[in-house]
Amino acid sequence: MNEIRHIVFDIGKVLIHYDPDIPFSRLIPDAEMRKWFFDNVCTGAWNIEQDRGRTWQEAEALLIAEHPDHAENIRNFRRHWHEMVPHAYEDSVVLMERLIADGHDVTMLTNFAADTFAEARSRFPFLQKPRGVTVSGEIGLIKPDHAIYDHHARAFGLEPAATLFIDDSQKNVDGAKTAGWQAVLFTDAPTLKFDLKALGIAV
Repeated sequence: MNEIRHIVFDIGKVLIHYDPDIPFSRLIPDAEMRKWFFDNVCTGAWNIEQDRGRTWQEAEALLIAEHPDHAENIRNFRRHWHEMVPHAYEDSVVLMERLIADGHDVTMLTNFAADTFAEARSRFPFLQKPRGVTVSGEIGLIKPDHAIYDHHARAFGLEPAATLFIDDSQKNVDGAKTAGWQAVLFTDAPTLKFDLKALGIAV
């Protein structure tokens, strides 16, 4: 296994919390109705297209045409997005900041809409600390597409075999490995610390 010279962090559910249920448990109090709304209206497949670069205006118009009775809650998804990201995972942030302080090359690769990422970056200053970031919504590519890993490696001069990717999604971890990277699945900060140590990186 190659020595790791580059470390790449995902952001959502690795460095900051994300949960659409936080505002929608108030907006749609009935659990079954809320589940139906996420399964049939503001679905994961719909939301990921904003991560690919589709504007919220386009996304809302598409759904409102299909589900006019749910227009208000369709708009509420973006309107209340800030509530979906209430806090950072401080123990993960500490690990990332230690890696940077110790001289490791740290960047970030995230599926994120361009405008919501700008908002997150203003709210969470630690997102400014790594050397740089690839935001899917800014380049029109999403994980686990092979092309986004290649793009990130080119943009930041990374050698894929010497790059470690940290992500909470198994399919994104697998995508990184397919692109020739090393990768670990994030579950929590203590496990990540253990995984890093096993790879020869003490934090």
